[in-house]
Amino acid sequence: MPPTRPYPPKPAEVYFFGTCLLDLIYPAAGLAAVELIEREGVRVIYPPGQTCCGQPAFNSGYVREAREVARAQLSLFPKPIPIVVPSGSCGAMLRVHVPRLFGAGDGHEPGGGSPSGGERGAPVAWATGAAEAEQARAEQARALAARVYEWSEFMADVLKVSLSDRGPPCRVTYHPGCHLARELGVTDAPQRLLRQLGRVELVPLAAAEQCCGFGGTFSVKHGEISAAMAADKCAAVRESGAAVLVSADAGCLMNIAGALEKWPRAGAGAAAVGQTAVAGQTAVAGQTAGASRAAAPGAPVRALPLAQFLKERVDGT
Repeated sequence: MPPTRPYPPKPAEVYFFGTCLLDLIYPAAGLAAVELIEREGVRVIYPPGQTCCGQPAFNSGYVREAREVARAQLSLFPKPIPIVVPSGSCGAMLRVHVPRLFGAGDGHEPGGGSPSGGERGAPVAWATGAAEAEQARAEQARALAARVYEWSEFMADVLKVSLSDRGPPCRVTYHPGCHLARELGVTDAPQRLLRQLGRVELVPLAAAEQCCGFGGTFSVKHGEISAAMAADKCAAVRESGAAVLVSADAGCLMNIAGALEKWPRAGAGAAAVGQTAVAGQTAVAGQTAGASRAAAPGAPVRALPLAQFLKERVDGT
């Protein structure tokens, strides 16, 4: 677990790193995250040149490609102000892994190669100059990482917001993303924000820290295992009796929401979910089938990013 970090006083302005999934899948959540920051009197700067954080390439082992994507982001946030990221996984990439892409202290790049990133046999003067440039980028990456805050962490621990609930009574459960909790050490900030909502009953999610099975390309490369893990998560959501599932990570939410849409509407066929597990995963499959039968079909569960749900509540929509 990462050590507890010191939090700065409320800033006058921040950068906002939008993330791919919020841009393409949950744009309303991105706008909600920005608006809730602005309500606190903080100016939000959105650098239009930002792209991906580099995590998909990095997680797939394409270190050089991930470095090229990350390098393009380093110059986009020049002011010494916080960079707010509405995603645990993207926040972890920027705060934890991007510095490592540029800051290998043993003279070698992650994944092999020369420290300059050049070809073998390159002229010494060129390689030296390139190495110095890489060192400068390493320092830039470390400085950037120190300013990265996941959105719920920033709202709860930097802005220390106070939320008023104008929505109808509602039962909500929360899924903590793996990267948010394990890599960033943000464990209770989302729930502290949710507990401020007086008309929301926050109900526990069984095995909450269990992965939802997304893991980016993991869900593609190991689809049957991923499906069994998602089925376990769906069963837990159903068993909670919540009408709304909230998460601070768009990747997790997209995965669980998609699985919930396919969730059996009656007991018949629910056990088939467990049969999707590959050989060697029979224990997981059995647990999934049992949990599936125990879960009541119920009404559809709304799956919402945390920022979007909070904005709905404070707006009374």
